[in-house]
Amino acid sequence: MAKTYPNNAVLLMHCPDQPGIIAVITEFINTNGGNILYLDQYVDRVNGIFYMRVEWDLENFSIPREKINEFFNTLYAQRFDMDYKLKFTDKPQRMALFVSRMSHCLYDILARYIAGDWDVEIPLIISNHDDLANVGRQFNIPFEVIPVNKVNKVEMEAKEFELLDRYNIDFIVLARYMQVLSEDFISRYPHKIINIHHSFLPAFVGAKPYHAAFERGVKLIGATSHYVTAELDAGPIIEQDIVRITHKDSVADLIHKGRDLEKIVLSRAVEKHIQRKILTYKNKTIVFS
Repeated sequence: MAKTYPNNAVLLMHCPDQPGIIAVITEFINTNGGNILYLDQYVDRVNGIFYMRVEWDLENFSIPREKINEFFNTLYAQRFDMDYKLKFTDKPQRMALFVSRMSHCLYDILARYIAGDWDVEIPLIISNHDDLANVGRQFNIPFEVIPVNKVNKVEMEAKEFELLDRYNIDFIVLARYMQVLSEDFISRYPHKIINIHHSFLPAFVGAKPYHAAFERGVKLIGATSHYVTAELDAGPIIEQDIVRITHKDSVADLIHKGRDLEKIVLSRAVEKHIQRKILTYKNKTIVFS
């Protein structure tokens, strides 16, 4: 039996802070028969920016969904100088997973997906190696090997674009994908590529962060999930966390604890994106509860 999804509208917006914004938006929803299911807002007093996320039930909403954007833009967005996105929840987003040879994040995401924890579809896995091809077979998800490297990047990324278009992918999760995406690739998916970084950015970057942390005798290690931008590992941060360690922990212990943390942090970030609870502004995120 096919899963059904709620028929709700989600509005994510920001604008210069000014009186009356919440009142007029809630009045717009209530006057037209909508039932507000969620409302969260935040004011950045330093920069004078108002942020809000509101979700409402469309079952008895009097404005046809194809007209909501036009009505809202004319009545409020222009008036309040709003930057906004209007989304609908009855069509699940389609997520592609990119992975190399490490499987811990991939298995964690697929386990949550199969358990039905997320309203999302995963129709495609792409890898630059065939090591984890059995995972695709295990979960009955197409697993495409695209052996991209520095020499053939343009050609291989063209093949990836074709696959992403063919499967109607909405956003991408780099589940420990060890290739740097080109600026062209990133520009096609602005704030729609989620990465997990194996350290608490910006410290201990590089190929062996746990070894570097071990050499420094640190007392905690971290993981960071962020949107990918052209500046490497400098995109808007979605989620971070840490785990404490002691002098008794070896490099192997750090790697084990770090990988556990990577899974948790990445899944938290992915979940917020699926729920449409992330609003990006410049190089920062507002992550609603």
